[in-house]
Amino acid sequence: MTTAATPASGPEELMERVRTLTAQLDEIDDPAVRGRIDELVGAIIQLYGEGLGRIVQALAAAGEAGAAIRHGLVEDGVVASLLLIHDLYPVPLEERVNQALDQVRPYMASHGGNVEVLSLEGGVARMRLEGSCHGCAASNATLELALKRALQETAPDLLAIEVEGVAKPGTGTAPPGACA
Repeated sequence: MTTAATPASGPEELMERVRTLTAQLDEIDDPAVRGRIDELVGAIIQLYGEGLGRIVQALAAAGEAGAAIRHGLVEDGVVASLLLIHDLYPVPLEERVNQALDQVRPYMASHGGNVEVLSLEGGVARMRLEGSCHGCAASNATLELALKRALQETAPDLLAIEVEGVAKPGTGTAPPGACA
């Protein structure tokens, strides 16, 4: 196992390096050493979280200029992921779930469907698909897939997405050929 750090040229390469190192560390048989490794990683993550929290506070204190910088940072996928990990993302989970639903509803409506939020508790979104595309056997799966993709893109910090089937089968009114 190598211990020297190798520079990564981008986030994908860095994530692959983290996966490789994690897999190598998981092979260590000594529970005491593995415990110390876990403790060290946890402390480093907490340290970075504390630092990110202070950056977010400084941006908030900077008023409009800070808000503009924060918005730009949130648009960066890597930074957004770090903010989500440390519970510093500026848009609450419920709002992001609703944004995802607003984005996917026109597509769902074109297939004669809609979605209802049943609950959002403990990081678990429970939803129910409504309606269906008349005569389209794959309609439920199509709608559920579209819903899950939108939620994963907008709210990747959801712990789970539970989707109930269509509430009223065969009652949708999709445009002719929508599910062809």
